[in-house]
This record gives sequence, structure tokens and C-alpha cells, in this order.
Amino acid sequence: MSAPGDPRSHPAVGDAEPAPGPGLDRAHATTADAAVTELGTDPVRGLTGSDAASRLATTGPNRFRTPRQVTFRSVLAGEITEPMMLLLLAVAVLYSVWGRLEDTIAIVVIISAVVLVEVFAEYRAKTVIAALGTLTAPTAPVLRDGRLEQVPTEELVPGDVVPLRAGARVPADVRLVGTWGLRVDESALTGESVALDKDADDVLPDETPLAERRNLAFAGTTVAAGRARGVVVATGMATELGRITGLVLEAKPPRTALQQAMRDLSRGLAMVAIAFSVLVPLIGVLGGLPWREMVLTGLTMAFATIPEELPIIISLVLGLGAYRLSRRNGLVRRLRAAEALGTVTVIATDKTGTLTENRMTVTSLAADVIPDERLLALGAACHDATAEGGQFSGDPTDVAFLQAAREQDLLPGTPGGVAGDVVTRFAFDAHRESMTVVHGRDDGRFLLISKGAPEALLDRCTARGGYRSLTAHDRAELHERAERMAGEGLRVIAVATRVLAAVPGVVQDAETNLTFAGLVGLADPPRPEVPVAMAAARRAGIRVLMVTGDHPACARAIAGQIGLDGDGPLLTGPDLDRLDDDALTDAVARTSLFARVTPEHKIRLVEALQGLGEVVAVTGDGINDAPALARADVGIAMGASGTDVARDSADLVLADDNFATITRALREGRTLYDNLRKGVKYYLACKAGLVATTAVGVLVGLPIPFAPIQIVVMEMFMDIAGSATFAAEPAERDTMNRPPRDPRHRFLDRSLVRSLVAGGMSLLVAVGGIYLVASWSGETTGTAQTLAFLAWMVGYLALAWVMRSERTPLAGIGLLSNRFLPAWTVVTAVSIAVIMFVPFLRDALRLTPISAAQWAVVVALPIVAVGWIEVAKWVRPAQTTAFSPQMSSR
Repeated sequence: MSAPGDPRSHPAVGDAEPAPGPGLDRAHATTADAAVTELGTDPVRGLTGSDAASRLATTGPNRFRTPRQVTFRSVLAGEITEPMMLLLLAVAVLYSVWGRLEDTIAIVVIISAVVLVEVFAEYRAKTVIAALGTLTAPTAPVLRDGRLEQVPTEELVPGDVVPLRAGARVPADVRLVGTWGLRVDESALTGESVALDKDADDVLPDETPLAERRNLAFAGTTVAAGRARGVVVATGMATELGRITGLVLEAKPPRTALQQAMRDLSRGLAMVAIAFSVLVPLIGVLGGLPWREMVLTGLTMAFATIPEELPIIISLVLGLGAYRLSRRNGLVRRLRAAEALGTVTVIATDKTGTLTENRMTVTSLAADVIPDERLLALGAACHDATAEGGQFSGDPTDVAFLQAAREQDLLPGTPGGVAGDVVTRFAFDAHRESMTVVHGRDDGRFLLISKGAPEALLDRCTARGGYRSLTAHDRAELHERAERMAGEGLRVIAVATRVLAAVPGVVQDAETNLTFAGLVGLADPPRPEVPVAMAAARRAGIRVLMVTGDHPACARAIAGQIGLDGDGPLLTGPDLDRLDDDALTDAVARTSLFARVTPEHKIRLVEALQGLGEVVAVTGDGINDAPALARADVGIAMGASGTDVARDSADLVLADDNFATITRALREGRTLYDNLRKGVKYYLACKAGLVATTAVGVLVGLPIPFAPIQIVVMEMFMDIAGSATFAAEPAERDTMNRPPRDPRHRFLDRSLVRSLVAGGMSLLVAVGGIYLVASWSGETTGTAQTLAFLAWMVGYLALAWVMRSERTPLAGIGLLSNRFLPAWTVVTAVSIAVIMFVPFLRDALRLTPISAAQWAVVVALPIVAVGWIEVAKWVRPAQTTAFSPQMSSR
């Protein structure tokens, strides 16, 4: 162990400004105390909040990338150069040449409104997605005002005191002031693949190469083992990483699979829309209609029917869905995860902290010959935790030992505890399933203490209490005792000791010929919400596996308490090692409990499940979990207890480490996919209805049912309804009562096509029917177009209401559960009234007054025409309606 000198010898915080000059460039060539003094900080209390704020204003943010800014101006500039906007401008220009001045003014005003609507929708989607990056931005532990707190990494400043632990990403260049078995992976900076030992006590020559500066830790590197405390000497571009890479613009996030699919779909549908936009006017010209009016109509129809809004709809649905989830402790780091959540068929979850409360308490002591108090003191002396402000932080097992020891005055260094300073540590390793600490003794020898899994530690013991040999009978007896304790739902930790003449250099020399001291049982009760969440997962057709490093009996006990088939088959890590890949694939199909597994086992399990066609979500929190998190379809990292490496590898971070949050995330994933289907279905149904209505009018030799300016207004209202209504739609009642969807199925499947065609044809029946009857009954073209326009405005709104849900009737989801659509209904109704009863607006849109009877028809008939879709939800089973998305058959 190494640590700085007496903190009382340092100047008070704030007495000295940080010296960013040459002195800090040679931090490796000065002592830790000198670096602390030069930076004007306190190694025990850190900087004050006000001092840190003033230094941040001087040094700037600790960042290596310039965030990509989303501004309304940039989105506006992109939108007005879109081909669809250029088409509208062409319409306006041609109107000014061939038409009336008032028509041109009206078109320009409406174009401006359409542009603002689409810009606002796109801006909202992009800002929501950008906000997700802020929510998942990295944080770092730092001492401020004597308290350990988490701050955004960008707010670190020179002079900040930061603790480092295994799995943490080093947030800035740091002069180490205390190290305990610290090893750092610097491959990201130097290319050196072997983790390097670090020592705060080293003082090195000025010319020491970067890769050999053992008393520094550099930004961007990763702590591989041990722990440390350091003082920040450089941030941002002043760090070694910043000097090498330079400041770069943050990359634009890649499109997700669905975003790309929607972009490809919109391009394909655009060709169809253009074909109709050319064909319909051509038929009109051939039928004797004015060619100029047909050209304007064709251009306007192209604008109204080309599905340019699809990419915006999916970005808005995905972004808002991910943002809603973030407000419930599920932080989406990658949008593709938001898509994949709806397809998950298997969750492989850890036990401790996810299924249980991660609130370990010592409840049972089974000492071997020595007193129970001595067993507890030994266990408490073997830890890797830190004490800040009277509170312990670190591994929950270590914290539980320390808290129990403090209650009985058995902490290390107290009269009842283990005496002597720690001279070396061998951190916990998942392969060894143990950790070891060596303390100095007054007689010049050393006391080694190991604690870990009973089956692992007992194999390294050769003696038991009283230093008598450990026989095969003894081992069997102690294993049986551990099994009994684990069967009671306890986490069982074995403790062993050894007295040495010299400090061992490697862990293999340390953890051998141990003397067994006893067993300690710790309780970690299941989270109360987990059984309900587990039942919800089963109803949703999702299989849950417990994959834990804990004892098999403990795993069974917890599984039984949460409803996870505690009596079913269970495989341990050694069992998995004996299975080849084919046998493992067969085993995972019928086994839900896995105990004493390592991260390597977890990867094999994920690959075996994926080989069966499953979509796998995996939880993890450690460095070694990173490969499994990356390999999973959805990697889920623990936010409270997880390492930086695990969080960086994950797609989703649980801020509360809670299994119930996973089921909420799955529900949200299904909801956003459902909403996307609804939004696309509605949007394309409206487009199909518009094309069909226009085509029918022309084919029967009548004038176009809508004037170009009316089509522009209809498009504006339809775009707002399509982009906003379904992004805000809550989950349907049966969202978690049906199987996961199969990701192999096409988005635009038969079910969706049938639904959108049915919706479009319903609009055709209502709007086209009214137009044809009005035209054939002798009404003027202006009146017939007015009736068609009003019928469309009512019909598009009624269609949005009935397409809000695919299976659940509106009465089941609540008329006001979507807060946007009722408000937009009122806005549309008021807009229709204003347009029709203000002569100037009515004339600008080429509309005419209509009778009360005609008002009743244009309001009632479209509602009735699309109402059958709602009736179908009541009279048909959900599984057989044309409105059900395809589900996974797995």
C-alpha cells in the first residue's frame, strides 16, 4: 500500500491556483505530496464546490469530442432544401404565373406552415435522441467538500481527487497518491496489451517514456485490478489522449435497422407515388381537363403522396419511447436497443443486486474452532472497500462484513480487530472466486487472509482450526455445512488464513496451504417487485434464466422465492465445462438455473441460446461481463453497481439495478414498435385514400376532387396527426400478454398492408362517395370539392382515432389516454369552422358554403365509414383480426 503524507501539511483548498505550466507536465518526476501541493488541493477532502466551478470556467470541459449540436436553424435549413419543399415552391411559382395572386399568397403561407410543422417534428425527434446521450453521459466519482459524489466526467478539473477501482475508466490524467494492487490497461493509449502495475510512491526521471510512468494513470485507460486514489493533473485536450487524438466532432449516430428500413421503404413508395402523380393528371388531360390545372395537381399530389415523413415518424417514436424509458430508470445508450427490446425472447439475468436487493447483511457465523468474533474480524480485514464520510463503499459483501464488524468494534486496527497495515492485496477474480489481503504483524511476519466461495477456498486449505490437517472427511463435512447454509437462501463465504515469513509476489503463492477459519452466511433478500415482474415476463412469452456466480443451493432458494422453478434442473460452471457445444445447446433449452458460472460461461450460454433462434438480453456489471454484453442482442448493464467497462459495452443501463426495470423496458420496446406500426399504417392509409379518391374522380371523367391548395392543407393536418399522435400513444392492454414478435418478419407484412388498404379504402368510400354523389346530383364543382375536402378532414381524424389501437377497443384504452389526439381533434374542428365561416379563408381555399344537411353528411358518413375498424376489435378475436402484427412462432 502507498499513500500521501499527512494531509495537514498541505495548504488549504483554494489557497493556491492550479499551475498549468511546465510543473504539471513533469508530475511523474515529483512526489505525490508535491503534486498535491502544486495543484492547491486536499487529498482527503478534495476541492470545494466553488473552487471546482471556478477552475472549470478557466480550463473548460474535460472532453475530447465536440458535441454535435441540434439547432432549429440547422433542421430548418435541411428541411427547406428537401425535394418535397422544392416541389411546393414550384407549385407556388406556377400558381403565380397561371393563377390568381391570392392563390399564390395562400400557397406560400401554407407552405410556410407545412415547413414549420415538419421542422418542429424533426427537431423534436433529434433533440430527444440527443438528450439520451446526455442521460447516459459518463460520470466519475470525485471528492468535493469532503464528500464522495458522482459528477459528469466533463466537469472534472485539475486538482480534483478521484478514487479508481477495477473496471473504471480513468476520466482524466491523474497523479496517483495512493495505490493498492493497482494495474491499468493502457492499450488504448500506448498499444501495450499487458496491464501495467502502478505505484504512487515512485518518483521517476523527467525523460521517462509515457508507457513507463508507473505513478500516473491516463485518461481513456481502464483499471484492470486493484484500487487507487489520484489527483487530476490534466483534463480535456491537455491530457495525453487529447494531445494524441486532437479534438474531433462527435460522430453522427448511425441509423438503426428500422430507420434504414423506413428510409428504404419511403424511397420505394415514393416511386409508386410519383407514378400516380404523373398518371392521374395525364388521364385528366386526356379526358379534356385543363392541362395547366393538371400540372399543378400532379405536382401537389406528388408532395402530398410521397411518404417523406416516414423517417421522421420512426425517429420520433424511437426517440420518445427511449426517453420515456429513461424516466423509469432504463437508460438507452443505443437506439437499436430500443428496437430490439420488443423482440427479446430470453433474459439471462444475474442474481445479486438484480433479482435481490443487494443489501447484504451478516446473519450467520460458523467459526471453525476460533471464536465467532475472530472469524468476523478476519473477514472484515479482507476487503477492497473504501470509507468516505463514515460510510463504506465497494463490493456489497465487503461492506456487509465491515458494517457487522463495526457494530461489534471489530474493524481492522481496533483492539478487537486485525492489527497491522495492509501490505498487499490480490483483488477478487471470477476464476479464482476469492480475494486475499496480507497484513503486517508486530513480530515481523505477515498474516494472510483469504475469503471467497467455499468450494474454491476449501480446495486450497490443508489445515483447519488448531492447525490440524484437513482430511477428506473434514472437507466433506464442511462442504455439507456450506450446502445447508446456502439452502437457507444465504450467500456463503469461506474465510481462511496463513502466517507467512515473507510477502508473496503472486497470487498462486499466496492462496495455497491455507488454514480454514470458518463460514459466514449473508442474507440478500429478493426484491419485493421481482415475483410480479417474473410473472409478467412469463405472460409475455419471455423465458428468464438465472445466471449467477453464487452457490447452487443459494440460487435454488432465491429462485423458489421469486417463482423461477427452484426445483428444476440446475447446471454449474464445471458442468458447462464438460459439455460440448451441441450438448450445451440441448441443455440450455431445458435449464433455467446456472450457478458458479464465470463470464466465459455466460458467453457460451448466450451463443447457445442464439443458436436456437432466441433473441437474448443479458445483464452484467463487471469487466469480464463486457464480452457477453456485447455479444447479446441486448446488453443490459447495472448503473448503480456496474463498472464503466460494462456500461460502455451495454445497450441499456439500469439506473436502479432492478429486474422490474427490465420488464418495463421490454414493455416499452413492444409499445414503441406497436406505435411505429400504427403510425406508418395510418400515414400510408391516408396517402392511399388520397390517391384512390383523386384517381376515381378522374377515371369517371369528373374534375379533380381537390384543388391543389386544398391538398396542401390536407397534407399539413395529416402530417401533424401522423407524426405526433402515435408517438404519444400508451401501451395497449395486451402488450405483455402476447409472444414477442419475430425480428425476421418484414415490417411491411401482409397484416399491415391489409390494414392500411382497409383504412385507405374506408376513406375512399366516404370521401369519394360523397364527391361522386354530389357531382352526379348536379352540385357545382366548387360545392363537390368543398364536400370532399370537409369529408376528408373529418375522415382523416376519425381514422387516427380508430387506428390508435390494433387490438384493444378505444373504451379499453381510454379516450383521453393519448393527450395529443383529443387536443388535435379540437384544433381541427376549430380550424374547419374558421375556414368555412371566414369568407376570406374560405375563398382562398376554393371552398363554398354548404347546407346544414350537407354538414351532417360530411361529419357523419366518414365516421361511419371508418367505424367498422373499431367494431372489428369487439367482434373478432385479437389473434384473427387483420390488425394484429405477426408474432414470433418460437
